Amino acid sequence: MKKIAPDKWKHFYVGIVLGAIVYRLSILFWPQQAIAAAVSIAVIIAICYGFELFSLISGRGHYEIKDAVAGIIGGLAGLALMLFLLW
Repeated sequence: MKKIAPDKWKHFYVGIVLGAIVYRLSILFWPQQAIAAAVSIAVIIAICYGFELFSLISGRGHYEIKDAVAGIIGGLAGLALMLFLLW
């Protein structure tokens, strides 16, 4: 089994917080959980990949798609946690 790099864990943990915050904000605008969750998923993907894209374009940071994937997985975990806590 391959060991996960510490950098990926950082993206994952930040993704958890991001997912929770984005869902809490989304539920304010879209009270239906399904719509708020769908919007949250789209925003999490856009932010995580957008951050990596910004690193590539600006040269400030290291572009790696696996970082975006780790952040998205963390964001989905944070979203799921919020859904569980608020249900």
